[in-house]
Amino acid sequence: MQTPKIIVTIAPTGGMASKQQNPHLPTQPDEIARDTYDCYNAGASVVAVHARRPDDGATCDPAIYRDINERIRAKCDIIINNSTGGGVNGDMVRQGPNGYWEIMWDERLKGLEAGAEMCTLDATTINATFEGREILMNTPPSRCLELATKMKELGIKPEWEVFSPTHILQDVATLIGSGLDEPPYFINLVLGAHRGFQNAMPYTPRILQSMVDLLPKDCIFGVSGIGPAQLHSGVNALLLGGHARTGLEDNLYYSHGELATNVRLMERLVRIIRDLGMEPATPAEARAIMGLPRRQPAFSNVR
Repeated sequence: MQTPKIIVTIAPTGGMASKQQNPHLPTQPDEIARDTYDCYNAGASVVAVHARRPDDGATCDPAIYRDINERIRAKCDIIINNSTGGGVNGDMVRQGPNGYWEIMWDERLKGLEAGAEMCTLDATTINATFEGREILMNTPPSRCLELATKMKELGIKPEWEVFSPTHILQDVATLIGSGLDEPPYFINLVLGAHRGFQNAMPYTPRILQSMVDLLPKDCIFGVSGIGPAQLHSGVNALLLGGHARTGLEDNLYYSHGELATNVRLMERLVRIIRDLGMEPATPAEARAIMGLPRRQPAFSNVR
């Protein structure tokens, strides 16, 4: 009987957390590359990269992304997935004449320009509450279409980010049905962000099961559990035949009151995967599972 192979994603940084919250958070290119390499050695197949400016503010600056990507690729052949969501500060947000804050569309698109094999595709509009501000990430159907079309033209595989059942049934289903992705589709179910993101769902086993039941044919899925939901939802995803993710982007703590590091979170997840009779996929195995690469990344050779 063949051992199931699990795509394990490390999300080391994100676009919201700060070193003030957890000093282990990697924000600069050398720190992100170092943590990525350590997690690759511990079993990670994919890295979900968010870029930060020298002052740690969020950015999708392609020069910074490319610096991070090249540093990672010099160390290992992990699959690199750049964000087009960005973050809630730095280059990413501006205040409009009406006083409302928005994550800027033109900045988000820059995440496509650094040669990654994959990029996140948040095919939904989100209102985020962060540090007392309400911040709109406005992604109407026309922008969803533009982002998916650009990814297809560039040969980038989307990681579809969904926060509720409607995102699966409406936005993702429409774009997949229009031929803007090729199977297998990789869908990331984000659960537990409901306290900060309007229209997001909390994690419970029943909610996760219901969302898995709604997934389109020919897809594979992973789960991003936010905060205390990370460990339980990750194990739940494995039991449902999915893939898993961990990292400081989603969860700053190893246990109650104990700050985490990326590598400790990765080591724990991989230990659980092996205890369940599964094995973390190598990057080459993960590429085969996901149908990568669509084209050769501009900054490296993919093995």
